[in-house]
Amino acid sequence: MTGPTGGAPPVLDRELHHPTRLALAAYLSACGEAEFAVLRDYCRVSDSTLSKTLSALEKTGYVSIRKGHLGKRPRTWAALTLTGRRALTRHLAALEDIAATARRAATDADSEADSGCG
Repeated sequence: MTGPTGGAPPVLDRELHHPTRLALAAYLSACGEAEFAVLRDYCRVSDSTLSKTLSALEKTGYVSIRKGHLGKRPRTWAALTLTGRRALTRHLAALEDIAATARRAATDADSEADSGCG
């Protein structure tokens, strides 16, 4: 498959390809930072799954983690880094290219079917 302009195929980011990672990055792209429990509830995953996901994204430099306390209770906050924002933008553009190619292919197939080709 080639890109919409006939160039190289779109490249998905392997670190953002998993739905939970993508949802997390998308959520964080809309805010400065978010508390662990908010992210867990948004992504509908367990504490363990979210912790592993955040650690993986932190390792790639896409997410920064801040730990602190709210009163006496420990808290963890996450934020999307500039590197993460750029990666998300590229990944979403690749997904859009793939969707556009699929729409064009469907339109072309419909046109061929209407013209009696096939």
